[in-house]
Amino acid sequence: MRILLLAALTLISRLAFAQTIGRPLNPWQEGSVEIHFIHTGRGNCSFFILPDGTTFLVDPGEQDPTDPRTLSARQTPLVPDYTKRPYEWIADYIRQYMPAGRPPELDHVLITHYHDDHYGHLYAGAPYDTAGRYYKTGITGLGSELPIRHLMDRGATYPYDFRSEAVRKRFQESKDGREVMATLDNYWKFLEVQQKRSRMRYEVFKVGSNRQIAMVRNPQRYPAFSITNTYSNGDVWTGQEVKHIFPDFRDAAPNVPRPGENQVSCGFRLSYGPFDFYTNTDISGMAELGLPDWYNVESKVAPYLGEMDVITTNHHANTDAMNVDYLRALKPRVIIQEVWSSDHPGHDAFRRMTSRWVYPGERDLFATAMLEANKTVIGPALENTYKSTEGHVVVRVEPGGRQYRIFVLNHRSRGREVLKEFGPYQSK
Repeated sequence: MRILLLAALTLISRLAFAQTIGRPLNPWQEGSVEIHFIHTGRGNCSFFILPDGTTFLVDPGEQDPTDPRTLSARQTPLVPDYTKRPYEWIADYIRQYMPAGRPPELDHVLITHYHDDHYGHLYAGAPYDTAGRYYKTGITGLGSELPIRHLMDRGATYPYDFRSEAVRKRFQESKDGREVMATLDNYWKFLEVQQKRSRMRYEVFKVGSNRQIAMVRNPQRYPAFSITNTYSNGDVWTGQEVKHIFPDFRDAAPNVPRPGENQVSCGFRLSYGPFDFYTNTDISGMAELGLPDWYNVESKVAPYLGEMDVITTNHHANTDAMNVDYLRALKPRVIIQEVWSSDHPGHDAFRRMTSRWVYPGERDLFATAMLEANKTVIGPALENTYKSTEGHVVVRVEPGGRQYRIFVLNHRSRGREVLKEFGPYQSK
């Protein structure tokens, strides 16, 4: 009788999660977790649906469309087409895959660091929100499309205070610096307006917390689910305490090298029963020539993470990321790479991710939009290793977290039909 019952439950589970290739992804179901890696061609964006239907968005990027680099062969094109701006396509995607019966809204949003491919770029011609008096790009555009209940970022006081006159003056000395400050000012204006107009709650990302990104609809029903904030601004959660991995810069001269945005970007672990997912956005794992070893953030964070089922590539798998220490510690079964440039992945990073010497066992790689230039340079090994090199990537974790599937959706179509399905994978 027990065997028959288990067989019946397995069959019901398979039927519930059965998916037809060529049709849009089946709707999210209560108790499951979905992680959607939305590809627009203009940077990162990931959309999470938690077991109780809570929604969570990370890094709605939007690069400058007036920059010659953005329109060059080195950059992925805007998809599915140019009739909407990136933040509009992100909003359109979310409307399509919101839990049934709910208005499209975001319970949590995290901006991991202040690079354009992660939160937007103020550029000439960006639409103007006349009510809020800010320009719409990336997160500020998305916030004009969908309600945001709670927004977090890494703060603005490390490794220096971005609001201080001395720092602002230093940024004004270069064109790039002026654009950085203009984009930050526009973002801060958006935060101010949204907190007053829409009662959006704003917080700085808290390392060590497992309550800040929490289920808000029926959390008591899913005690095996949590999101733990593991890293930001040089602070890493060891499981017992917060440890700072960078030197003290408070009395350092202005010309002393400090961490850049990539080295301070936020990371978090999502756990659901035996399933574990990790992302640390753009941290680096290889110190650049002439820079101190503390630029190697991956090796400082890795010992406190443990093995993972699914991870994202740090810094898009650029040559300075995905080092041996990090990969050996996490031993991911699935690696997902968010791509927008012809050097994603770097050849060295690709070799480390695929090496059985680094860590044994099978691993499946997925990329959102591999450019032909990279396929040509790295060669057949790249295409033979990746399960998919084009499309939105969706991780769907079944209730309880014991197994998960990967879906690839057509990013060239407004219907976002399923192109491929992989799994089920058994969680570690």
